[in-house]
Amino acid sequence: FIPNSQTLGQLDGSALKVGIVQARFNPEITNELAQACLAELKAMGVKQERITHVHVPGALEIPLALQALAHIEDPEPFNALIALGCIIRGETYHFELVANESGSAITQLALDHGLPIANAILTTENEAQAIARQYDKGRDAARVAVEMALLMKTLS
Repeated sequence: FIPNSQTLGQLDGSALKVGIVQARFNPEITNELAQACLAELKAMGVKQERITHVHVPGALEIPLALQALAHIEDPEPFNALIALGCIIRGETYHFELVANESGSAITQLALDHGLPIANAILTTENEAQAIARQYDKGRDAARVAVEMALLMKTLS
């Protein structure tokens, strides 16, 4: 067992570099996710100049942008990445396709690169469910990214 004292108190992200990929689809939701995420990163000490925040059209484009960020090492690599998006069920099978493919690709990227990626792509039945989750999931994504980045530093 390797103790992770960071989980017992305040997470310190002051030495971390974090990348965020935000989908533009459902912007009223994803913008709120991003605001909550950025506020929480700031609260944990992640410096604004060490956060790269990019936008892509939708959830299916998030993994490619995450992969591009994972390859950036100049002047230093990212310690964690965050995926922000919102997929709301419609009347077709498209919801399942987008949700499954984006989630699977994000998990595979994290494993391939040994890089924490917090997945905050909401998958909801309707807009009301997304609105109810947007703040907490944005905040949670920031906390997961910082906690996992600190854990990976401890383990390596």
